[in-house]
Amino acid sequence: MALKSMTGYGHGESVSAGVRVDVDLSSVNRKQFDFRINLPKPLAFLESLLMEIVHESISRGQISGSVNVTVSEHKRQQGAKVDAHLARAFVKELRKIGAELGLKDDLGVSLLPQLPEVVQYHYVEQDVSLIRPVCEKALRQALAALVTMREREGGVIGKDLAGRLAKLSVMRQRIARLAPTVGPRYRKSVLERLKRAGIPVNPEDGAILKEIALMAERADISEEITRLDSHHKQAVKLLAQNREPVGRSLDFLAQEMFREINTIGSKANDLEISRQVIEFKTELERFREQVQNVE
Repeated sequence: MALKSMTGYGHGESVSAGVRVDVDLSSVNRKQFDFRINLPKPLAFLESLLMEIVHESISRGQISGSVNVTVSEHKRQQGAKVDAHLARAFVKELRKIGAELGLKDDLGVSLLPQLPEVVQYHYVEQDVSLIRPVCEKALRQALAALVTMREREGGVIGKDLAGRLAKLSVMRQRIARLAPTVGPRYRKSVLERLKRAGIPVNPEDGAILKEIALMAERADISEEITRLDSHHKQAVKLLAQNREPVGRSLDFLAQEMFREINTIGSKANDLEISRQVIEFKTELERFREQVQNVE
């Protein structure tokens, strides 16, 4: 499976036995999976089923949808029902009690809708055996279109992320080349500052050299560079593989790279490395912002 964006849109429709169902789905960025769909009231029972179908193909993002049902006039007419047996029973009993009470017999057709359960309308939307397969088919069409758009956009994002990782690799290599010079430059800088301050220092004084060496060791960034390289390689591997989803993993790796580059900047205490760190962090922030669009 290809890298997927979390934004997209899809439409699906299905018609059967005088019933047409239109489904629209759209998705936007969200850390978790969130599904919201507007259904006609008679179809509320389908919400959990539709959510399960969507969740099979999408693991992350906010999915919003709407379902619109159109029933043909002929199908609607079939929903009108009059219970003739119940109507006869009501009329018979009413006439019987009317005769006993000496009331005028003025029963008419207009009375029938007032009699309990005599005149009914059966909503086609409540016919589970008919509506469910039509609605499910329309949803799957909309979902397929949505996933296709997410994959298409994901391909573009994947190329952009790969390009940014390549830039970060170049920057990391520059920092790695400068790393071995941090200690000697730090030692030279300390001795020069002491000299300018008028403090006599014997360059061969073991105690002074040991103290400077300890301070230079604290500025060693080799471990951070190694971890930064490891995180970078993992990110490249995630982009190249076909397993999904990778958005959360890429976001985590970006956070870890931020942690390492921040440590490098604070430990190195070197002007040229500081410049490279600023450039690295700027590009890494762009990378992370783009990762927020990935499922």
